[in-house]
Amino acid sequence: MITLRPSGSRGHFDFGWLDTRHTFSFGEYFDPAHEQFHALRVLNEDRVQPGKGFGTHGHRDMEILTWVLSGALEHRDSLGTHGIIRPGEAQVMSAGTGIRHSEFNASASESVHFLQIWMLPERTGLAPRYGQVAFQDGDLRNAFRLIASREGQEGAVQVFQDVKIHAARLDAGRAVQAPLPAGRAGFLQVASGTLSLNGLAMAAGDGARVEGESTLAVLAASPAEVLFFDLA
Repeated sequence: MITLRPSGSRGHFDFGWLDTRHTFSFGEYFDPAHEQFHALRVLNEDRVQPGKGFGTHGHRDMEILTWVLSGALEHRDSLGTHGIIRPGEAQVMSAGTGIRHSEFNASASESVHFLQIWMLPERTGLAPRYGQVAFQDGDLRNAFRLIASREGQEGAVQVFQDVKIHAARLDAGRAVQAPLPAGRAGFLQVASGTLSLNGLAMAAGDGARVEGESTLAVLAASPAEVLFFDLA
């Protein structure tokens, strides 16, 4: 069964410096039908204006993954980490017992567009940790590439949850498939472009819950970028 979460049905706030859309309940947006999906707790699509961003704030007991679609995002945290996240780079922050960080648009002229994903950790009280892995366009082109997992295999960034996150950049007319083992669920998020998922038409911003399907078949109708979550 595939359940579509249309882009236009998400929570939406425009604060001027930040345009944000929430797939699941977050902040001032609450929808009892969309609080989380398995361990996937937050999936926000953010656009931040040049020179703006999120001041220093704290998190606890959450696995936070950032995937930049365009522009560059500057990160600083209480572990002493300072870095720039660009398209094709998976950044994870395990908040654990507590971490403080800030995120700002690294450009004075270009907006930054990114997905921020929160997952419940497999256990609480973990030591805070930071990780970042860069992938080449060829790694993602017309294939699902593992970008995050519990084991951190195949060069993926490590997260403390039984999840496998794949990303793909598809040319128009190209197709990719991914198995979904019995007993697991999937969530597919279209970051850009248009495509079909097992025959269901989807566009940028759309998401889909996948349950009881053994295989996901994605066919791009136009150039597209997509994230697929394989969840316990």
